[in-house]
Amino acid sequence: MLNPALYTSKKNNWGTPRALFNKLNLEFNFVLDVCANVYNAKCSSFYDKECDGLASPWFPGPVWCNPPYGRETGLWCEKALHEAETYNVKSVVLVPARTDTRWFHTYCTAATEIRFIKGRLKFEDKDGDILGSAPFPSMLVIFDPFKGLHKFNSTSYERE
Repeated sequence: MLNPALYTSKKNNWGTPRALFNKLNLEFNFVLDVCANVYNAKCSSFYDKECDGLASPWFPGPVWCNPPYGRETGLWCEKALHEAETYNVKSVVLVPARTDTRWFHTYCTAATEIRFIKGRLKFEDKDGDILGSAPFPSMLVIFDPFKGLHKFNSTSYERE
């Protein structure tokens, strides 16, 4: 049974699946969750709406970021690139795989690595219960200044 909330824009703060985060945490050893709340934070140190991860420094990293999905998704990718270029902060950002957007071509193609997730993620609510499968594909965008940024050659073709 699908959760109707997955198909609306009323909810944009999808809780990261614990199994996905745990696997990535073994690889990256995150110290800060920059876009969380008390119910869905994956690190003991986290920024919530009050702390505002877009306005706060992400130092020292590595940083986990599962931002609100919607119009501000690109702002989080822009912030991740800025923190990597300016302060050498490594971050991993979980976002919808929207390769047709301006923010993808502007910020994500400047990343070190993009990992497309097979299948649809099953996001969690504040109690860790599965909401259902996401109605969109997801990707991990990795900004690692120590491995290099601007790794992708991106050629954009406009619709005719």
